[in-house]
Amino acid sequence: MSKRIYIGNIPVGGGAPIAIQSMTNTKTADAKATAGQINALANAGCDIVRCAVPDMESARALAEIKKRISIPLVADIHFDYKLAIASIESGVDKIRINPGNIGSEEGVKAVAEAAKAAGVPIRIGVNSGSVEKNILAKHGSPTAAALVESAEQHIGLLTKYGFDDILVSLKASNVKTTIEAYRMLAAKYDYPLHLGVTEAGTYLGGTVKSAIGIGSLLADGIGDTFRVSLTDEPIKEIIVAREILKALNLTDKGAKLVSCPTCGRTNIDLIPLAKKVEEYLLTIDKPITVAVMGCAVNGPGEAKEADIGIAGGKGEGLIFKKGEIIRKVSESELFGELVKEIESM
Repeated sequence: MSKRIYIGNIPVGGGAPIAIQSMTNTKTADAKATAGQINALANAGCDIVRCAVPDMESARALAEIKKRISIPLVADIHFDYKLAIASIESGVDKIRINPGNIGSEEGVKAVAEAAKAAGVPIRIGVNSGSVEKNILAKHGSPTAAALVESAEQHIGLLTKYGFDDILVSLKASNVKTTIEAYRMLAAKYDYPLHLGVTEAGTYLGGTVKSAIGIGSLLADGIGDTFRVSLTDEPIKEIIVAREILKALNLTDKGAKLVSCPTCGRTNIDLIPLAKKVEEYLLTIDKPITVAVMGCAVNGPGEAKEADIGIAGGKGEGLIFKKGEIIRKVSESELFGELVKEIESM
C-alpha cells in the first residue's frame, strides 16, 4: 500500500478513496473564468484541479482563484522554478513539476525548500516526451524502464534536499508502456501514484485508452489518484473518470447503467431511450444500478441484480425492481415512470 499524503483536505494514498482530477483549459490569469470552470468541474465530481502556470501573472492569479473555489488547487509548472515558488506563495495545495525541465539543481532545491516550508506536496510528472536525453540514449526510446529511471532520478533529487512529500506519475501515450512503467515503479516504492495516459486523444479514443490504461492499474490495486486526459471539454474527463471507478466498484457515488446491445427481438426504440436514461443518471449520486433492457429475454431475469429497470415489449414495457415486475406501462411512459421510481427510492 502506498503512503498517505494530503492535497489540501483530500487524502491521497494509504487506502484513501481514489481521487479524480482534471485540468482547466481557461487562461489561468483570468481568475474569474478559471474559478468558474473549476466550480463546474467540482459540481461534476472533480476532487482536485490543476491549472497551467506559464507566467508570473498566472502564478499570482492563483491566489484569487483559490478564494473562489472549494477543491484543492494544483499548479502545473514547466521550465521556470520561480513560477513554482510564486504559486506556493499564492496558496496552492500541490505543485506539479518535471525536475528534468525545471532548470538547474539549485532551482529544484529552492522549490523543495519552499514546498516543505508551506507543507505543499510535489508531484513528479514524468512524460514520455520529456525524458532526459542521457536516459533516452541509454534505453533507445521512452520505454517503461526509461520512464522509471527518470522518476527515480527526480525522486533522488528531491529527497537529497530532505523533501519526501512526493507523488509520482509516469505517463506515456502508449498504453502498454504506461501500464508497465507504473507496475515497475509500484513494485519498488510506496509513493502515491497519479495515473494517466498522456495525449490520449479525443473523446472516443481517449476514453478507450484511459479506460484500459488506468482501469488495468486500478484493478491491480495500483494508483491513488488519476486524470483522464481528453482533447475535449474538461467536464467529459470527469464523466469518464467516474465511469471507470464505477465499473471497478471503487466508488459508491453515482448510478450505474446496465443496458443490452439490442437485437432482432427488440420492439421498442431502445437506443435513444438508453441514451436518455444515461444522461439523466449523470445527475444522480445514489449508488444504484439501473437496467434498460430491450425485451423479455434480457429483462427482469438477466437484470435481476439491478435495483430498478425497464424491459421493452411491443409498444410497451415492464418496470421491475430486483427482478420483480412492478407494472406494465406504454412505451411513451417508460422513461417518466422509471424516473419516478428512481426518485422515490
